[in-house]
Amino acid sequence: MSYKDILVFLDGSPDNEARLDFAVSLAKTLGARLTGVDVSSEKAFEGEWSDRASMVGELLDSKARASGVVSRFRIADRKSPGWKDFFAHYADLLVATQPNRESSGKILPSVPEDVLISAGVPMIVLPHRSRSTRRIQNVVIAWSPSGQATRAVHDAMPILAQAQKVSVFAFDPRSDETDADIKLLSDHLLAHGITVEVDQWPDTGDLSVIEALFASRAMEDADMIVAGAYSHSRFRETLLGGATRDLLHQFSVPVLVSH
Repeated sequence: MSYKDILVFLDGSPDNEARLDFAVSLAKTLGARLTGVDVSSEKAFEGEWSDRASMVGELLDSKARASGVVSRFRIADRKSPGWKDFFAHYADLLVATQPNRESSGKILPSVPEDVLISAGVPMIVLPHRSRSTRRIQNVVIAWSPSGQATRAVHDAMPILAQAQKVSVFAFDPRSDETDADIKLLSDHLLAHGITVEVDQWPDTGDLSVIEALFASRAMEDADMIVAGAYSHSRFRETLLGGATRDLLHQFSVPVLVSH
C-alpha cells in the first residue's frame, strides 16, 4: 500500500500555509500527487481573510512547483452539501487542521469532522497554529483492539513503514489466557517490517485516556499520533475510552485518524 493521491483542504486562515507546507512535504516524501481543495466560505472573502483566501490556488502552485510535486487545484461547491463526495472519496489521504473558533463561518462547516465521517479514507489533522513541517520520524499508535484503531493502523502503513521509531500506547490493555493483545499487534506489524516499542498504561481512574497518552513516555519527541475515530457518527462515540472530539481539539502534534 502507498499514498499516490493526497488531498489538502485550503482556506484563508492563518493555518493554511503551514498545512500546505506539511502536505507538500509529505507528498514529496511519498511520491504522491497533491490536490488542493479550496473550502473557503463566502465570508472568507470579506475582511482580514480576503487576500489570503483569494491566493490559495497560486500558493499551492508555487509551493508544489518549488518542491517538484505534481499538483492540481479544485474549488468546493459552496452551495452543495454533497461537495465533499466529489473530492474526498477519490484520494488516499486527507490533510486538514483541527477545528477552531477563528475559522467558524469562514470555511465550509463539514471540514474536518463531517468529512472524516463520510470520506472512507484516513485524515491527518494538524494542530491549530502548527508551524512544524519536519519529516515524520517518530509515530505513536494509540491502540485499542477495535475496528477503528485497526483501520487506522492499516491506513497509516506507508507512514509507519518510513518512520524511524514506532511506539504503541495501550490504555488498560486487554488480554486473554492465551495471547496478549499487544503482542499480537507487535507480531502483525513485524510481518510488515515494522518494529515497535510498547508503553502500557494501567487505568487507575486518575487520568483520562487522552491525558494518559500525552503524559506517556511514548509521546516524547512524537511527530504524529495514529488513532481510530468515532464508532458511530451520530453520537461521536469514543476511542480508547476517551473522546475523539477531545483528541481533535486538544493536541500538539498531527493526528492520523480513520473512521
